[in-house]
Amino acid sequence: MIAPRRFLPSISALLAFEAAARLGSATQAATELSLTQSAISRQIKALEEQLGVALMARQGRNLVLTQAGTDYVREVRDILSRLAQASVSARTKRQSGALTLAILPAFGMHWLAPRLSDFAKCHPEVTVNLSTRLHPFSFGSSRFDAAIHFGHEDWPGVHFLPLMPEVVVPVCAPDLLNGKTALPQDLLAHPLLHLETRPRAWARWLEALDVATPPPDGMMFDQFATMAQAAIHGLGVALLPTFVAEPYLNENKLVLAASQTNESVGNYYLVWPQDRPVPPPLKAFCSWLSAQALPEYTYK
Repeated sequence: MIAPRRFLPSISALLAFEAAARLGSATQAATELSLTQSAISRQIKALEEQLGVALMARQGRNLVLTQAGTDYVREVRDILSRLAQASVSARTKRQSGALTLAILPAFGMHWLAPRLSDFAKCHPEVTVNLSTRLHPFSFGSSRFDAAIHFGHEDWPGVHFLPLMPEVVVPVCAPDLLNGKTALPQDLLAHPLLHLETRPRAWARWLEALDVATPPPDGMMFDQFATMAQAAIHGLGVALLPTFVAEPYLNENKLVLAASQTNESVGNYYLVWPQDRPVPPPLKAFCSWLSAQALPEYTYK
């Protein structure tokens, strides 16, 4: 149920207040909104009278926020942002059948992108827009319909579609080990490359193979792609997901440093917000992705 109208300020008053709060000047706010300075002042005064609290005070030629105004403008900006996004969606995205998806870079490049042509054939009415994100984010303040998430079912306020576990394999440049595979413990004699989002990947891989010696520190990377390139150039041994390693192995840019694989602590998921109706493009994508997401437990 929507609150009584007496608690709902006009959009024009909120816009005037937000602009004045951001710019610190009724004159500059008036210029931005194509209004007069007196119109901005009237809107802010009307808003304060409606709320029964002072939101702004004048210091010289500048307008400054009161504590109540500081708290209120934060909420106002979030509401105006979400209202604008909803309006854009209603006008364009839902009508055009677009799906805006946040993806993890490596998963999107090596696993999802090669399969999207099949989705396009099955659903030519849907346009998929992709943008990379490395970490979970708030759907409420974003333009995304859904996202690819790695980890556990620990992202609040979303639905989860399990896709697959992440299986990793150690790889290196062909000449680093003279074209041979090594025993897991022997890899400790070589530089090991690490990923920021998987800081214990090497430790878990070694522990799973009963190697008690902790891995040494080494170069740190924020993405699998840059870590793979470092391995190609002989800077060390990298633990890569099998779907990332496969094209490099097929092209002989990288070789297996050891034959053992191991599952990371976490899985890949498609997630989407619980507090929104599921649009038809997302329903079609979920159905298609469910058929694509077969577990990949071993590298072949």
